Parts: sequence; C-alpha cells; structure tokens
Amino acid sequence: MAEMVIREMMLADVEQVMVVEKASFTTPWTTDIFYKEIIDNAHAYYYVVEIDKKIVGYVGMWIVIDDAQITNIAILPDYRGKKLGEKLFNFVMQMLQSVQVKRLSLEVRVSNIAAQRLYRKFGLVPGGIRKNYYTDSGEDAIVMWVNIV
Repeated sequence: MAEMVIREMMLADVEQVMVVEKASFTTPWTTDIFYKEIIDNAHAYYYVVEIDKKIVGYVGMWIVIDDAQITNIAILPDYRGKKLGEKLFNFVMQMLQSVQVKRLSLEVRVSNIAAQRLYRKFGLVPGGIRKNYYTDSGEDAIVMWVNIV
C-alpha cells in the first residue's frame, strides 16, 4: 500500500506543485505566486499531499482572524477518484478547528459538480454567485461556506 502524507508546503515543493497546478487549471498560478504566498503572505497556509514522496495534490488557504478561505485545491488527474481530495479537505477542516477558525469559504466553478459534491460532504452550502468570476471562460463561481464552530 502506498504511503500518503499531508504536510506543509515548502519552497522546494513549488516545482512539483506546478505540475499539479498546470494539470488542474486552465489559468494556472505561476511559480512566483506560490513563492510569494509561502514567503510573504502571513495569512497563507499551504499543504501538499504526497504518495510515496511524490506530490500529487495540494491545498492553499488564507486565515484572517477567524475566517478562512480556500484559495485553491487540486489533485493530479491520475490520482483523482481515490478519495485524496476528501482526505485533504478533512485535514483542512481539522486544522481549522484546531486554530479556532469560525467560518470557511471558497469559490467553485458552477460546472465543477464533483468539487461541489465534495464540499457539501463537509457541510459547505452555496451562499451566492460571483458572475463571470473565471477569467479564462467567464464562467460563474458559486461561493460556498460553512460555519466550523
């Protein structure tokens, strides 16, 4: 059985994270964005999922006082459907509870039904629509949120 580890993202991970990023998003973040998030953003928290020491997914979030927002979450296409996203999201929820975050929000594409289904498993509900949110396609985003405590 392959060993799965979730750990804090480090600068040395960015190159592997970019493989996940480019495979997952039509307008991927740049390496510079990840470096700035890790080095300069005191509110940013990023974690990677490793299978046998290979980064196959990651999650990023901002925590400001008692509010958290997922900035991005992705799993390599070849590793999807194996509950890794669910394990990663569960890790996030436990971490947020441990630091007494009260609310979590995120945006998700209207068309991304699989992600919406995952978020609903953790109690997130739609809270509104951001019209033309995604610059690559003009697709709307659903804002989803949950009270954690």
